[in-house]
Amino acid sequence: MTNLEDALTAVEAGADAVGFVFYKKSSRNITVEAVREIVEKLPEGVEKVGVFVGESAEKLTSTSERAGLSAVQVYPSAGDGLGSLTDFVQHVRSRLFVAMPGQRVTSEDGFGFFLSEEFLRRTSAVFLDSGDSHRPGGTGSPFDWGIAAESVKHMSKTVPVVIAGGLTSENVAEAIHTLKPWGVDVASGVEARPGKKDPDKVRAFVKAVREIDRKTG
Repeated sequence: MTNLEDALTAVEAGADAVGFVFYKKSSRNITVEAVREIVEKLPEGVEKVGVFVGESAEKLTSTSERAGLSAVQVYPSAGDGLGSLTDFVQHVRSRLFVAMPGQRVTSEDGFGFFLSEEFLRRTSAVFLDSGDSHRPGGTGSPFDWGIAAESVKHMSKTVPVVIAGGLTSENVAEAIHTLKPWGVDVASGVEARPGKKDPDKVRAFVKAVREIDRKTG
């Protein structure tokens, strides 16, 4: 979200969470001050998530507190291994979501990366996005759901999984049917242009999610 109007549209449509990108290279980048003004006008029950790329645990926590966020979503730096990531999550004081490229779970031992007890204890959910080490999400394209399905099934036994990347009201039902995630995350699929939401697309997306959710239980 980059403005109050879009955030309220999403909330009124039935979104459970709204996100704010603190990544300067993103077309959706927003300041702490702007986020704080928006957050103050949102219902208490809506999750307010800050999205970060390669930032320190201290920076995440500080920004989260200043902006009035309820959670942070982090894309680790390229090359972060299990040891460094487990150490990182120990120092984040906010409710934590960790984002990973969906391609990372398609290898034979992909989901084993997430099995650290400390990692699981501190992580509220894992977001699988369509980015890679060079572009951490925001590609507007889905990863291969069919190849990832078995790994996501195993991963979901130990941590909630959220699917992101290239989702729209037209394909989100297929994503949910294939991967059976805990949640889905959308950005470009409901935009009129980068950083500005299309109200009709937002409402259509939430409606599609709720319909498939009722059908699949």
